[in-house]
Amino acid sequence: MGDVVGESKVDFGALAVLNKWPSLANQRQPDRQPYQVIEGTLDDCISAFMGKPVATRHLYEIRTMAQPPLVTEVLSAEHVIELWRLREFL
Repeated sequence: MGDVVGESKVDFGALAVLNKWPSLANQRQPDRQPYQVIEGTLDDCISAFMGKPVATRHLYEIRTMAQPPLVTEVLSAEHVIELWRLREFL
């Protein structure tokens, strides 16, 4: 049996966009559209995300091309943190 993480390849050089949701009192405003913070590689966007204050990370998401099974088109804060942790193993 193979190791799932070892067999899964994530292209951290894939194009991606880090978006931020408009907020009020540190809560997403669902009636507004998120705006682009940076455009670059998935690695660039993950690094920029990790540089944001922990208390505001839930306001951000990364959009990229899906790379099943580990990367979806829209990456939530929790998903980005998991990819960041796994990055050194992938």
